[in-house]
Amino acid sequence: CFHASPETLAWKKEPEALGLKIQKKGKFKKRTDSSPPVEAPYVPPKLKKTASSLSDRTVEIFEGMTIVELAKRCGVSIPVVQDILKNVGEKVDSEYDPLSIDISELVAMEIGVNVRRLHSNEGAEVLPRPPVVTVMGHVDHGKTSLLDALRLTSVAAKEAGGITQHLGAFVVGMSSGASITFLDTPGHAAFSAMRQRGAAVTDIVVLVVAADDGVMPQTLEAMSHAKAADVPIVVAVNKCDKPAANPEKVKIQLATEGLALEEMGGDIQVVEVSAVTKTGLDKLEEALLLQAEMMDLKSRVDGPAQAYVVEARVDRGRGPLATAIVKAGTLVCGQHVVVGAEWGKIRAIRDMLGKSTDRARPAMPVEIEGLKGLPMAGDDIIVVHTEERARMLSAGRKKKFEKDRLGRVSESNLEDEEGEVKPKRVEMTIIVKADVQGTVQAVTDALKSLDSSQVFVNIVHGGVGPISESDVDLAQACGAFIVGFSIPTPPGSISQAANKAGIKIKIHRVIYHLLEDIGNSIVEKAPGTFETQVSGEAQILSIFELKGRSKAKGEDVKIAGCRVIDGRLIRSSTMRLLRSGEVVFEGCCASLKREKQDVEAVGKGNECGLVIQNWDDFKVGDVIQCLEQVNRKPKFISSQSGAVRIEC
Repeated sequence: CFHASPETLAWKKEPEALGLKIQKKGKFKKRTDSSPPVEAPYVPPKLKKTASSLSDRTVEIFEGMTIVELAKRCGVSIPVVQDILKNVGEKVDSEYDPLSIDISELVAMEIGVNVRRLHSNEGAEVLPRPPVVTVMGHVDHGKTSLLDALRLTSVAAKEAGGITQHLGAFVVGMSSGASITFLDTPGHAAFSAMRQRGAAVTDIVVLVVAADDGVMPQTLEAMSHAKAADVPIVVAVNKCDKPAANPEKVKIQLATEGLALEEMGGDIQVVEVSAVTKTGLDKLEEALLLQAEMMDLKSRVDGPAQAYVVEARVDRGRGPLATAIVKAGTLVCGQHVVVGAEWGKIRAIRDMLGKSTDRARPAMPVEIEGLKGLPMAGDDIIVVHTEERARMLSAGRKKKFEKDRLGRVSESNLEDEEGEVKPKRVEMTIIVKADVQGTVQAVTDALKSLDSSQVFVNIVHGGVGPISESDVDLAQACGAFIVGFSIPTPPGSISQAANKAGIKIKIHRVIYHLLEDIGNSIVEKAPGTFETQVSGEAQILSIFELKGRSKAKGEDVKIAGCRVIDGRLIRSSTMRLLRSGEVVFEGCCASLKREKQDVEAVGKGNECGLVIQNWDDFKVGDVIQCLEQVNRKPKFISSQSGAVRIEC
């Protein structure tokens, strides 16, 4: 080999033998590390923000908020906020320019997030205000009667059925000179949303419990509403004048449900009263004023008002009216306001006695007039400076409400497609008309609770005011019937048009009667479920065999001589043969005779001859059951608390 060198020879032999280190093929040397691998934490990928995730988000906005702060809270970039501001006609000079609270809400709604307004009391005059007290409790425990005794009127006598079915607000002047704003809530199970609104706007909850009835379902619900709103409770044990009254038992029940009463070392006051004999009312007044003094209730008096709608209705002469309680500031006649998705200029302000006033101060319940549309009960009232700003806010809120509604509908459709296949249900289409907005919501929710696996209750429209021709046209178009609650009977022309179109109109003034009527209609319309029931039983006493029959008449026949021991046997039904308690055969009845005469049915105690098709293996002592298909309809069930349901 020419030019042989130790390096070249090393490729043919072992390089280590010559003391050489030759790099192996490959750029990197493979490591053989026996140590276990380190487990790195899993970092999920960043997901894009969808419209549904933005609509569930709520941001807090305030007066003087900068563009930078608004963009940071909404989770978008600053140029996005600046583009929206240019679209709504706002001049943008710097990203640190302060924005009004109305413009901030417009931008947030355009982005797709919910907002909660924060108001500051800096530099404003803050003065003590009267407490807002909500009276809650079970139906027929004497809430309205107790308030009547306090203000020396009779509202309960004017209510249909003697039960409260509206949310009322009024001011009561106490004997000590102080005034208290009271909210009276309905106690029926159907008005749960009204009680929730009452607890949301109140300072103190008076929980009325009847001394002769004790703690009931709506009592527990009122306690949960008060706890959810973080509102102190004062317990009034009513009807202490009755012979069956047992206040101590009521206190033990309340303590069992988690109320820390003063007598048991807690901080919740308990007052024993009687609305009929007017005893204990002074002690209840002292308890409420003491609780209000401990809370040190104060509100801003000057500046734009913040108010809360507790009820809304339509008056034929004055248009949409909203009953509201002012929370802060002063509501002045002539101001432009935005109420939920509606707007308007306040044309008149009236107190609960119907007297006109030019302004409303904190904790004062008033009725405002001049809105362009009917707001929803529970909406906030905000004051804006110009009509243009009110229009923009109203249009923006309506656009966002519709966008959220369509999003919820699409999500529910997707869930229905992905979920299990549901059985087809009969649809009952209903149009609801009532006297006030809160009642429309309550009746709609109560009727939706009657939904069952066999009948789908579809509320296509709910409105305030009397039944009109447009309601009849809508009912005719969608095959619905109209339910009216606490509204006048429609005029003859509308009733005649409804009868001609075959549309039912049901008018009620008491919630019990309305739910019972609609529940019975649902039961009638339900298709029901077919079940097999044993309509009769017979025991075989002897067996007769007919032989030698011609081919034209058929083969030999075995006849079971039976006596009916229970119910009756029907020829058109299916027969089941039992032997020693076990089913041997099921088949149709080929012949049923009594005293050599063909009959359709045989009653209990009678004897008969029976032939079962395709079966002749009878034995004495066998039992024959007559099976009948029965259509079982659902049941309408109403509990003592007023809650209703359809049981299939």
